[in-house]
Amino acid sequence: MDEGASPNAAPLLPRGCTDVICCIFLLLAIVGYVAVGIIAWTHGDPRKVIYPTDSRGEFCGQKGTKNENKPYLFYFNIVKCASPLVLLEFQCPTPQICVEKCPDRYLTYLNARSSRDFEYYKQFCVPGFKDNKGVAEVLRDGDCPAVLIPSKPLARRCFPAIHAHKGVLMVGNETTYEDGHGSRKNITDLVEGAKKANGVLEARQLAMRIFEDYTVSWYWIIIGLVIAMAMSLLFIILLRFLAGIMVWVMIIMVILVLGYGIFHCYMEYSRLRGEAGSDVSLVDLGFQTDFRVYLHLRQTWLAFMIILSILEVIIILLLIFLRKRILIAIALIKEASRAVGYVMCSLLYPLVTFFLLCLCIAYWASTAVFLSTSNEAVYKIFDDSSCSLTAKTCNPETFPSSNESRLCPNARCQFAFYGGESGYHRALLGLQIFNAFMFFWLANFVLALGQVTLAGAFASYYWALRKPDDLPAFPLFSAFGRALRYHTGSLAFGALILAIVQIIRVILEYLDQRLKAAENKFAKCLMTCLKCCFWCLEKFIKFLNRNAYIMIAIYGTNFCTSARNAFFLLMRNIIRVAVLDKVTDFLFLLGKLLIVGSVGILAFFFFTHRIRIVQDTAPPLNYYWVPILTVIVGSYLIAHGFFSVYGMCVDTLFLCFCEDLERNDGSQERPYFMSPELRDILLKGSAEEGKRAEAEE
Repeated sequence: MDEGASPNAAPLLPRGCTDVICCIFLLLAIVGYVAVGIIAWTHGDPRKVIYPTDSRGEFCGQKGTKNENKPYLFYFNIVKCASPLVLLEFQCPTPQICVEKCPDRYLTYLNARSSRDFEYYKQFCVPGFKDNKGVAEVLRDGDCPAVLIPSKPLARRCFPAIHAHKGVLMVGNETTYEDGHGSRKNITDLVEGAKKANGVLEARQLAMRIFEDYTVSWYWIIIGLVIAMAMSLLFIILLRFLAGIMVWVMIIMVILVLGYGIFHCYMEYSRLRGEAGSDVSLVDLGFQTDFRVYLHLRQTWLAFMIILSILEVIIILLLIFLRKRILIAIALIKEASRAVGYVMCSLLYPLVTFFLLCLCIAYWASTAVFLSTSNEAVYKIFDDSSCSLTAKTCNPETFPSSNESRLCPNARCQFAFYGGESGYHRALLGLQIFNAFMFFWLANFVLALGQVTLAGAFASYYWALRKPDDLPAFPLFSAFGRALRYHTGSLAFGALILAIVQIIRVILEYLDQRLKAAENKFAKCLMTCLKCCFWCLEKFIKFLNRNAYIMIAIYGTNFCTSARNAFFLLMRNIIRVAVLDKVTDFLFLLGKLLIVGSVGILAFFFFTHRIRIVQDTAPPLNYYWVPILTVIVGSYLIAHGFFSVYGMCVDTLFLCFCEDLERNDGSQERPYFMSPELRDILLKGSAEEGKRAEAEE
């Protein structure tokens, strides 16, 4: 748009397609992404993630297979899972079979063979086992385990039921066990081996308990999120009619909520005074999987109280020093409320963005799972003795009659892992990187589409000289159509730049994890600097993209031109940016904190059984912080979705205001498009900031 053109109908002017080359690249990338998904779905098998596999690579508990009624994986000798070979092959060097249920008693092969428990014992032997061998031959060939110990299923795998009794580690009710040669050994040796084999056992138990909490509390979590959605919508509606009052109510309520949090922490801190064990420090206690333990320490509540107090003081000081700027920001929020009032359907647009993001996440996750499970079953030779053929690939069907079996009589051909040597399998890592890159690109494109759509709708409101008569009939749908029809390439360009930076950050995180074991301080320092630089770069690109999308929505220029114009426009109005943009962001943050804090306090009282809703009460939980944190995080995301509409409206109106000041002078020939109330407050505030800046110079 040239300098002499009237901005009256700027968003509605006839415009052409921008950044067509990027649009073509995006379409080709999507076609390639679909092709990768088809290839992954053709070769992948998600059952490899869900179901464990035995030594023959067959699934346990999978319907339609011979192991359909055998959902659990049983290890003959779980102590061998502590072997370093597990880290290389991701498979324990011991026979594994699918069983109907895990062992519930202590029993040795020698004792079972000479008793009526042998039928029970045989279900833990290899399929098709026949009692036609001697004891030594059975144990040598790995047909049956030497000993059964009480186990519990965890993640569909049988792990020893380890517990302590009077300070002694026990499995079941035994303190000793009999090895395959008839001698008794201390059960602690077996326990230690099992603990080494299950270094992540506590983490898995924690994950399973958290999963159990979700299964019994998901209903109440959804209710909490619905309450957060209702509060957010009510807050936005009230903000439309009572913007000034609601902002001050919001500020006061945030201070009161934080004050109550400080009071509650102090009361808990005082209540624990003199209670046994409450003076133990967090450092001495160390990490505990049961986080409820920390709530019995005075130091925990003291830390919470200090954090909330610091946050309260910071907010109060900011309110004191920003009191005049808050009045200016309230005027801009009032104008944004009027714009949102004329485009009420904009409040529902975050649901469209959420739906499209869910599609992107679902496609990326399913493709990643299918790619990771598209390997073929690889069988290798396992031998406890010194055999030169150990770790060589083999065929389980022909292995008993092969030369390898004769050269290594004690060797076994069992399932090792999923892999492959074909070109497709060698390209899996590259396909996973491409999958992640396309996810970032498409997700950023969806966010960009939402920003341009909302900016176009609110810009239509601002540049309408007679509001609301000059507004188009359906401003949101018109802006959405313009964005897709003319500016898909520009949105793809901005999303591509951001996706490149994000995939580089992912690669840096991966390299950082690989270098953690290294002692090269220079490499660690360099990696830290690179991560910091790319984090800052990503934040800057997001800021620049957001304002570039607003300029695209207003004038229909390409991405680079819009980004340049937006950047220099903001630099020419840097004082106004500091006064208005960041203060309104601070006020919206307080609104989010108010909603999150209110719902979080309600969830805390409910899940800790301090209040009841009608006749229902909170379900019994392993960790009541699981649903509370879920409700808090979900409430923040919901509140952020609603307030993001207001944030985009404020940013759009602010850029339009700056552009209006540069293009018009308020005369009859070139009138301002801003409302008189907004003009009086913003121009007065800007003049005061300018005088203050000149005085400081």
